[in-house]
Amino acid sequence: MRSGGIEERPGIDGKPGLGSSEQQFQRLVAGVTDCAIYMLDPRGYVVTWNPGAERIKGYTAKEIVGRHFSQFYIEEDRAASVPARMLAVAEREGKCETEAWRLRKDGTRFWANVLIDAIYDPDGKLIGFAKITRDMTERRAMQEQLHQSQKMEAIGQLTGGIAHDFNNLLTVILGNLETIERCVSGGEARLCRAVDQATQGARGAAALTQQLLVFARRQPLNPRPTDVNQLVSGMHGLIRRALNEEIVVESSLGEGLWQVDVDPHQLESALLNLTVNARDAMRSGGTLAIETANTSLSEEYASSLQLPAGQYVVISVVDTGIGMSREVISRACEPFFTTKPLGQGTGLGLSQVFGFVKQSKGHMSLYSEVGRGTSVKIYLPRLLDAQMSGEPAEPISAPRGRADETILIVEDDDAVRSIGTDSLRELGYCVLEAQDGASAMQLLQHHPEIKLLFTDFGLPDLNGRQLAQAAQRLRPGLKVLFTSAYARNAVIHRDRIDPGAQLLAKPFTRVQLATLIRNTLDMTPSPHEDQAIALIVSDEPLGQQLLADTLEQAGLRVIETASAREALAMIERVGQIDVAFIDIGLPVRSALELAAEFRLRCRRMCVIVANGHAGEDASLAKGAAGMEAGVRLLTKPFDAAAVRATLDRLRLEPLKN
Repeated sequence: MRSGGIEERPGIDGKPGLGSSEQQFQRLVAGVTDCAIYMLDPRGYVVTWNPGAERIKGYTAKEIVGRHFSQFYIEEDRAASVPARMLAVAEREGKCETEAWRLRKDGTRFWANVLIDAIYDPDGKLIGFAKITRDMTERRAMQEQLHQSQKMEAIGQLTGGIAHDFNNLLTVILGNLETIERCVSGGEARLCRAVDQATQGARGAAALTQQLLVFARRQPLNPRPTDVNQLVSGMHGLIRRALNEEIVVESSLGEGLWQVDVDPHQLESALLNLTVNARDAMRSGGTLAIETANTSLSEEYASSLQLPAGQYVVISVVDTGIGMSREVISRACEPFFTTKPLGQGTGLGLSQVFGFVKQSKGHMSLYSEVGRGTSVKIYLPRLLDAQMSGEPAEPISAPRGRADETILIVEDDDAVRSIGTDSLRELGYCVLEAQDGASAMQLLQHHPEIKLLFTDFGLPDLNGRQLAQAAQRLRPGLKVLFTSAYARNAVIHRDRIDPGAQLLAKPFTRVQLATLIRNTLDMTPSPHEDQAIALIVSDEPLGQQLLADTLEQAGLRVIETASAREALAMIERVGQIDVAFIDIGLPVRSALELAAEFRLRCRRMCVIVANGHAGEDASLAKGAAGMEAGVRLLTKPFDAAAVRATLDRLRLEPLKN
């Protein structure tokens, strides 16, 4: 039978079926594999089934047609009559759209975006439903990962700010307690005991703030080449004492384990935190297994861990305890979150481990099932060509100073400044104090006897780094010691202390302050300390090497970079650069544009632009003339004499500031 030129065939129920247009539509639906597209009858039984539905849900058409669609729903939703309610909404409103968990044939869950449209005949009678399902599991995981990252970053900023202020308070508390302890030494036992208990409490608070800073990734790390097997073996006694007698400790340390570049104290603290968590999960006994191994991560797997592909050392801490639910796992690394009773634990253990591992450019994976225990894996990148280094012993007494050694303390917190000033004066130093960078510079101008600048990083005008740079330009050779409640940007780059930089983290004790002051004053000047610094920016290795040799023979300390971006980062890191050589052939940035930015960042910097052709001199000279006196052109090819002559001209020119 034909109607309007379209052939009709009997349908499943004997009624008129599909014509050619509908057949084309069916072929189109059959070609879709990314979405499950199928039909339901008015009661919810499956009528059609496309290849996308088979791929997503796992059923073939033969297995599923004629069965009720509610079997795709999880048990909780079926018990709550969610399938029937969704059909009712679609019938009443024309469609129903939602996102929720659905089941595959093998019983696994996937996160689905579901759209159900009601279908009516020309008379308005409901004849069934069209259903489209998309698998959104990967997208949901990415969204959750982004949300978790943003949440942890926000929490980190909050906790870092709290810890910063609290460390200033603890510096004052500990400093005054040390003063009281010296005054009452040998006095009434009860008073001495009270001071000792207060000191222990303050140190405990300092340890908590350090954990907060580690989580917030604002605690500077002091990484060293570390043998993880040796570190774990050395902790065996400590781990054993932290556990109950009913807990068995097993260790499996991989042979030929690679070294890692990590802060060993923070790694010990992380492993101890994991040990304590495992103990609390095994109240009735169990097994704690610690394993180490080398592993290589592929691009795909490393990407899933948000790590670069390559070689890693993995440390596994596995317990047979009570395990964690999905909800607990999702919050396990948040600071102050704990499932322990009130007063039993701070909730900072896993958050400290998480923050430390992330700050160390690694990754922490957490696996757990209720009743089946927990496994924590720490991935740390392999360190190549490393040499082991020792660690100086912890000082036990405060070294003294001399009256001819003048120290300038710069601190905007009056109480903290007072503690430092009083302590150093008691130790025999002559001390001047300032509350900001401007007043510190005035004191430096009028007191040439100042030998050391002891400055907080978080000053209200100039920060500590800027003040130190300005002070050392005014007084070459001036020793500098930084302090900070958290030294995120003081002498820290990529979360690590700059080699050779001196940093005293707050809160500090009198002995720590005295020791680092003494060490800084007694340091042998660096062989480069009084040298002018030359920065080369060139992507031509041969020419770069020849120029570097010439500059070194002229008595300059040379820093070589291959791009504008690398050069700007080096200026930020080093501070004052005396002269920069820029190759005209750099990609991305023009040489004159880069020279202008250099001069903006370092007003006393001299800039030499090396161009390849004499014919370019006129246009370049016109551009250079519009800049400032400190910019000169040098035409290739040039020899050592031409370089020295250009340097001499620049050094004679009065530079604009």
